[in-house]
Amino acid sequence: MLSVAGLVFAVLQGCASAPNAHPRDPWEPFNRQVSSFNESVDEAVVKPVATAYQHITPELVRTGVSNFFGNLSDVWSLVNNVLQLKPRESVETLLRVGVNTTVGLAGLIDVATELRLEKHREDFGNTLGYWGVPAGPYLVLPLLGPSTLRDAAALPVDRQGNVVSGLDDVATRNSLTALGLLDRRASLLGAGRLLEDAALDKYTFTRDIYLQRRRGLVRHEAETQSSPAEERYDLPEPDKSAAPATAPPSKP
Repeated sequence: MLSVAGLVFAVLQGCASAPNAHPRDPWEPFNRQVSSFNESVDEAVVKPVATAYQHITPELVRTGVSNFFGNLSDVWSLVNNVLQLKPRESVETLLRVGVNTTVGLAGLIDVATELRLEKHREDFGNTLGYWGVPAGPYLVLPLLGPSTLRDAAALPVDRQGNVVSGLDDVATRNSLTALGLLDRRASLLGAGRLLEDAALDKYTFTRDIYLQRRRGLVRHEAETQSSPAEERYDLPEPDKSAAPATAPPSKP
């Protein structure tokens, strides 16, 4: 991961901004090339395997797998909720982990959701944003997909916070990592079909959705750094040539 990130940053240093580039996407030519590479790998390898997994594996088993990895992700979310000084979210996440790990059989059953314990997803990129670190330019990472400069820099920390990556047994660690990635890709098959049908430009659509979602997740950043141009870029610009409206003359 560190080698890939270093290579990406080295290449970006030599990339010029595209003319009329999106203000959050100055490296669009590079990002489009990486996005195209990622789509090729996905179409050739990842998507077919995920499709086969979805068709072959019973839904009950797939649900258990998703719940298991969701419970593991809650552990790291708990750490980041604490780092962001969110007491209610921290307590709810702690209760989620405790209930699902014990009553839910190591997380295979999502008992916490049935008990109305809300899920609060957080990662270290969100934590950095909460404390005022700017997101930086949009960045597409090889194989990993959409990101920002801040989120990419946070990836090594997120990896250390991943329970699976801390396992000593290499075979078990690699198997669980592959299963987690497969489960995540299978869960996105429906969204991928919707994207292909709806988007005229998949790259632009994916970029805008990712940036809006990340901005919404980082409450501090959303309140202090967002601008109307970023939030509602789809609105037409006001006609500056139009004469200003004048108030009707007052009656004597």
